[in-house]
Amino acid sequence: MDGMIPPFARAAAGPRLSRRGLGVTLGALVLGASLPRRMARAEGATPPPPGTRVSAFLEIHPDGRFRLLSPFVEGGQGIATTMAQIMGEELDVDPARFEVECAPPGLDYAVVDGMRMTGGSSSTRSSYAIMRRLGATARDMLVRAAATRWKVRPEQLVTENGQVLHRGSGRRLTYAALAGEAMALPPAESVRLRDPKTFRYIGKPFARLDMRDKSTGRAAYSIDTRVDGMLQAAVQHAPRIGAEAGDFLNEAEVRAMPGVHSIHRLKDAVAVVADSWWRARRAVETLKVDWKPGQGGLPEDFSSAGMLAALRAERGTGAVAEEKGDAEAALRGAAKMIEAEYDAPYLSHAQLEPPSALARFNADGTLELWLPNQMPELFQGAAAQVAGLRPEQVKLHSPMLGGFFGRHFLYDFANPFQQAIQLAKAVGRPVKVIWSREEEFARDAVRPMGFTRFRAGLDANGMPVALHVAVVGEGPIGRYFGAAMGNPPVDPSMVEGIVERPYAIPNRRIDCVKHPQPAVIAFWRSVGHSMNEFFYESFLDEIAAAGGKDPFALRMELLKDSPRQRDLLRAVGDLSGGWKRGPYEAEGGKRARGVALASAFNTEVATIAEVSIAEGEVQVHEVWVAIDPGSVVNPAIITNQVQSAVALGLSSSLLEEVVYEKGAPQARNFDAYPILNRTRMPRVHVRIVESGAPMGGIGEPGLPGVPPAVANAVAALTGQRVRSLPLSKTRFGAV
Repeated sequence: MDGMIPPFARAAAGPRLSRRGLGVTLGALVLGASLPRRMARAEGATPPPPGTRVSAFLEIHPDGRFRLLSPFVEGGQGIATTMAQIMGEELDVDPARFEVECAPPGLDYAVVDGMRMTGGSSSTRSSYAIMRRLGATARDMLVRAAATRWKVRPEQLVTENGQVLHRGSGRRLTYAALAGEAMALPPAESVRLRDPKTFRYIGKPFARLDMRDKSTGRAAYSIDTRVDGMLQAAVQHAPRIGAEAGDFLNEAEVRAMPGVHSIHRLKDAVAVVADSWWRARRAVETLKVDWKPGQGGLPEDFSSAGMLAALRAERGTGAVAEEKGDAEAALRGAAKMIEAEYDAPYLSHAQLEPPSALARFNADGTLELWLPNQMPELFQGAAAQVAGLRPEQVKLHSPMLGGFFGRHFLYDFANPFQQAIQLAKAVGRPVKVIWSREEEFARDAVRPMGFTRFRAGLDANGMPVALHVAVVGEGPIGRYFGAAMGNPPVDPSMVEGIVERPYAIPNRRIDCVKHPQPAVIAFWRSVGHSMNEFFYESFLDEIAAAGGKDPFALRMELLKDSPRQRDLLRAVGDLSGGWKRGPYEAEGGKRARGVALASAFNTEVATIAEVSIAEGEVQVHEVWVAIDPGSVVNPAIITNQVQSAVALGLSSSLLEEVVYEKGAPQARNFDAYPILNRTRMPRVHVRIVESGAPMGGIGEPGLPGVPPAVANAVAALTGQRVRSLPLSKTRFGAV
């Protein structure tokens, strides 16, 4: 997501709300729901502020192992390695010596603006100072413990990769030998941090700690988890969300199948429990169910085409998300006016690992869960409600994720952990639920459909003087947090990537026009940015064309008051060997380039894509990305994250689309939901620019610039402006 902390938004009738302000607001809401006061009371005295209790994060074992309990879930983004680098830097321990696990639920780990969440490209930037302080505090405690044992002053001691040294006598002690005494000491209120000029690990391309396990198959995901006495379950969901299971038409036949333990009715689904998942799946797919209409869910006539038509027909004015000058007056006085409408489809998460969950009720009355998630405390609280327990009676394990992108939050009809809890309680044994790929596609929570209407006015010199934008639809922030936030008129997840653009257009107005969507919508990698930059940056190219200007040159001129973005645009131009739009001759025929900027999660990104057309389809050959996250912990991980973001951005812009008909998604597997394959993956070139700005996010910002850069290149090559994704819907002639 994968983003939940949305960017700045302003409601017409409300105050300006900063990124941090909104993050704190959501943090209070989520944490309040997932960590009730009774849990804090159950743990005893008022807990220390999050991120200050060393023993909650660091274990030093007698055999010299260092175990770091991370507030964040590792899901391929490299956060385990980054946390080890930051902690190791201040603790004076080689990061390679750490074993990193996701910490269990607990108040200590609410380090993201008062809550705990892995998402929103927020992990490193939100915890950087905290993890440095924790490492330095632990080192100080170890030094003081050694000083007490040797009866010397702490100032006489130094540390070296997990040891305390007394240079005067040559004595040394390992951290392991001192850990017991050190952890019993009160932490110092303030500790000295390393001078960044002396960093050995932070800012360096340190090898990922999970690389070997992933390469050799030892990495354990939720789907791999096993416990003694476990049964396995497969599910068959109703044809449409909201339907209910009636009679089983061949129950005796299914019960007689090999390995079948039992058959169960669940909300919106049926399940078969068996001694293996394959037997459970064969049985549940054999089961014939008389499905009855239920309450809620998707209307029987719901379709993607109908939803898009409704968004197009929406002419409400909505609420003002951003306003400067007088856009309407400037439009009336413009020498030239252009208009365009853009749309983007529903998208699946299409993650590698299908959803799964394992539930076990223990003899002491507690519930133990193993499940993929991005918010352990939130799932702990939800699981407790399903099981009829207190949150502290739920022990939650958060294994490594086999796919992220905002999939692992709480969405209606989109999570298997409730099913696992209900089945384990019903059969009296541990039960692991795994959704087949078909069931995942049937019940995935999807990225919302997007629709945006643009009007721009140009002066006699072809420069934009006015811009009016109407963003129509619904976003996940409004869907899941709107009521708790007092239903503000602007949903920030609808307008991010449209508001706060750095371009010097003197008169502009952005309206947020809410229109509900019946589908189960979700956070998706870069959230609203994933489509809004496509809309905005594509239309900016249309402005350039209408004014007779080169799109790169127009951006440079409009960024006259934004040196950070202007420098980044210049950097990506240099990285690509010098900007050229085309068409131009290259190997295999004509090619062209497109450019786009993105400002997402406090990080600035400039992207150039080079494309050709082959047999009517877009081929992307090269993508150049200059990214400015302010400051860097691990440049190798940044490069990896940008490359993966480019891959997903290309997949979504070229191929992906969830199509609803008759109240259900039509694609039930990858045969009907194509994703980018290796043969279509271009070369990706990354340049990291450290401007010294406050640290930004990494996991998502590389994606939003890709769709518009590709679409702008296609327009340059073919003269055909595509305003509706994916590009595979359009067949292009020879060029």
